[in-house]
Amino acid sequence: MYVGTLSFDLLLGDVRSLKEKRSLVKPIVAELHRKFAVSVAEVSGQNLHRRVEIGVAMVSGDTAHLSDVLDRCERLVAARPEVELLSVRRRLHTDED
Repeated sequence: MYVGTLSFDLLLGDVRSLKEKRSLVKPIVAELHRKFAVSVAEVSGQNLHRRVEIGVAMVSGDTAHLSDVLDRCERLVAARPEVELLSVRRRLHTDED
């Protein structure tokens, strides 16, 4: 069993309220979940208007499949014009860790 995680640190554009922030973050979270069947959530920066950290996790029996899905998640977030991808942290864990 392998567990892969991604942590995206994002800078949002001209956002002046938490309501505006939610309107940008919620579709990204929903699209990642719908397209790739991964667990995804806003994990940090909930009270900041222009910054957000989104976490993605997936469990698989095959590291190649896991890496492929995480690569596609990263490309999807990086391609979003309304956010600037500041950093991505990727971790792969085994059941022996």
